[in-house]
Amino acid sequence: MRHRSVADLMTPTAISVVPGTTFKEIAQLLDEFDITAVCVVDDSNRPVGVVSEADLVRRHAAGSRLDTAGALMSSPAVVARPEWSVVRAARVMDRAGVKRLPVVDAEGRLVGVLSRSDLIQLFLRRDRAIQEEIVEDVITHTLRLSPSALSVQVEDGRVTLSGTLPRRGLVPVLLRLCNSVDGVVGVVDRLSYEEEPPRN
Repeated sequence: MRHRSVADLMTPTAISVVPGTTFKEIAQLLDEFDITAVCVVDDSNRPVGVVSEADLVRRHAAGSRLDTAGALMSSPAVVARPEWSVVRAARVMDRAGVKRLPVVDAEGRLVGVLSRSDLIQLFLRRDRAIQEEIVEDVITHTLRLSPSALSVQVEDGRVTLSGTLPRRGLVPVLLRLCNSVDGVVGVVDRLSYEEEPPRN
């Protein structure tokens, strides 16, 4: 079972600016490319901060004279790596309270951007693809159970599991694994399990 990576979902062409880019130029870029933030990079294309729509609005509302990306940006930039799972990236995004992450290579250079809208693609996976991954990867490969013993129904990303498991302890394991499959928005448990003989 493999979570999709940041590289799978990121936009490989990140719009960036330099510290000297002006307020007006940043606003024009946000409008032209229909984005909510730009990455601020140094001479080596390494992120040093991010300027968002919120930064521009705050500056305008406060009547501040800050007029360049270097003065307006939130710094340091919270970044992701291409090989990260999207689950890891989503957690970083949530903890930092940001809507997008610049993506950097091993040398710290900007190679793309991952936004919340990119993450939404996970939940647009076809139900059939989710069902196949649960049956083949979770039930058959990981738990080594017969797929015919269980029924897996998926509708709009919601998984319904029914059937009989050989041991009670497998129920929470199966539920946890299904919940971790990309695109799953919830799991309904209709499972039963074989009674285990009492220990002497």
